[in-house]
Amino acid sequence: MLKRCLLLAGLLFLIVSGAFPKRKPAAAGKAEAGVPFDYYLLTLSWAPDFCAAPGGNKDPRECGAGKNIGFVVHGMWPQNEQPQQPKCPPGSPVSQDVITPTLRHIPTESLIQHEWTNHGACTGLSSADYFAKLRQARDSVKIPSELTSLKAQTSESAAQIEAQFAAANPGFPPAAFRATCTNGALQEARICLDKNLSPRACTASAGRCSAPSMKVLPPR
Repeated sequence: MLKRCLLLAGLLFLIVSGAFPKRKPAAAGKAEAGVPFDYYLLTLSWAPDFCAAPGGNKDPRECGAGKNIGFVVHGMWPQNEQPQQPKCPPGSPVSQDVITPTLRHIPTESLIQHEWTNHGACTGLSSADYFAKLRQARDSVKIPSELTSLKAQTSESAAQIEAQFAAANPGFPPAAFRATCTNGALQEARICLDKNLSPRACTASAGRCSAPSMKVLPPR
């Protein structure tokens, strides 16, 4: 009996003294939990096509005349091998200290918040870690000179654009690139990366333009 009393007294002392670790509150910009996914799809939107399309919020930082903007980061999406994509749990808003360095790649605050809510929160990373990985991924990809120096509208196939990206990024497997289109025009370049941001082959779920050719508008 004495031994049991001493044991209970010791446990009570540990609890009162705070010897047991307390559960820390969730950090700001942290998703509640991640969901399973297979790889990342870094998605680069071709600004000339977006800016020429009717409607939508055309922010002058992306669409202003004389900006000469080509690709901007649309997002870095958790992707599954199969077409069904992960659905994100809720995540808290992205803080300004994360937004500011990310504006170098994603042109508006609203798109940053949207991408976190709809894609980044799936990863289980904090918003700071997720957008740091996004910036790292974008910085690892070189845009082909055929597109950075484009001065007039041209017509190309998805295979041609993907080959240009592969030639500009020889350390990537050629199958890591996908080109998509909308209304007959280049919409996005998509780059497939594993969870460590190493390039890998895309799967059919990454999408691809099925048209024989698409118009490519020049930056303005």
